[in-house]
Amino acid sequence: MQRDINSILQGCIEQHMPSQKRLYKEFYSYGMSVAIRYIKDESEAEMIVHDGFLKVFKNVKKFDTQKAFKPWFRQIIVNTSIDYLKQQKRLMMKSSLSEAEHKADRENILSHISYKELIAMVHTLSDAYRTVFNMYVIDGFKHEEIANTLNISIGTSKSNLNKARTKLKALINKQLMATNNG
Repeated sequence: MQRDINSILQGCIEQHMPSQKRLYKEFYSYGMSVAIRYIKDESEAEMIVHDGFLKVFKNVKKFDTQKAFKPWFRQIIVNTSIDYLKQQKRLMMKSSLSEAEHKADRENILSHISYKELIAMVHTLSDAYRTVFNMYVIDGFKHEEIANTLNISIGTSKSNLNKARTKLKALINKQLMATNNG
């Protein structure tokens, strides 16, 4: 697969339209799965993915073919999503250092709900909470990286993550109670 993707990327470097179409076709769904975690509206998420591909085609010469393409592409989609939220001025971070304590939750309650249900719950979070949650929990960013990317303090990142987890835990518990009582 790596050899195949490298030949497609080489075609993209040469601005070969069939190679660009093939890359788009192979990675569109993945791009949407990343964008939809950050952007609630599907048409806006599609726009993010399209913008992400434009960035890929513009910067494909900079891609190190010794590395995997998917993480590089994911990073572009994440950054494009965050830029879009900032541009829309919807990413308003709430800061409260006193609430930034990390509370470990060892329960495995997520095994009782589907991925689709979980994503729907994540979409109920504010843009700020959802973005930090996605970046930290799903995309593996550290709080320092989140703070730098979003131009917020590390404490704000931790606080927003804690608030997102608290809200999600309440939503999951509510869902489980409804399932158990139904």
